[in-house]
Amino acid sequence: MEIEYGQLEGETCKRMGCQGVIEEHPRENCSCHISPPCHYCTTPREYCPDCGWEAKDDMVINDCVVNVNKETGTYRTWTPRPLDETKIDWHSKSHSSCSMIKEGCYPLGTTIEEVRKVVDGTFGGSFESFGGGKFKFIAYTD
Repeated sequence: MEIEYGQLEGETCKRMGCQGVIEEHPRENCSCHISPPCHYCTTPREYCPDCGWEAKDDMVINDCVVNVNKETGTYRTWTPRPLDETKIDWHSKSHSSCSMIKEGCYPLGTTIEEVRKVVDGTFGGSFESFGGGKFKFIAYTD
């Protein structure tokens, strides 16, 4: 079972077992009235007062969202990035020495051929599942 970490104000943090509640820094120095959207309003403001997690410190590394504890240099969390359901999007996973799994989502109404065009391996591949906006594809790479 995959742990869902808190991201929004009012949710439980759950990072490294933390039971703190996510809060949001107040808006300050907003200049949207001059040139929207301003940097301050597009920078994540969520944080956990118990463990020190800050959303603005999250970064994407190898298809995962990573947050580093600034004091110790250790990873606080390492979770797959959320998939964008408004486009064909997937996570790549290892499968064998000559294939990989591409598991993801697509907007409803997208055909299986449209998804195949973007996920096909060098030597083709096959769908293990496809439907309801989700797919699992084995791409042959070698």
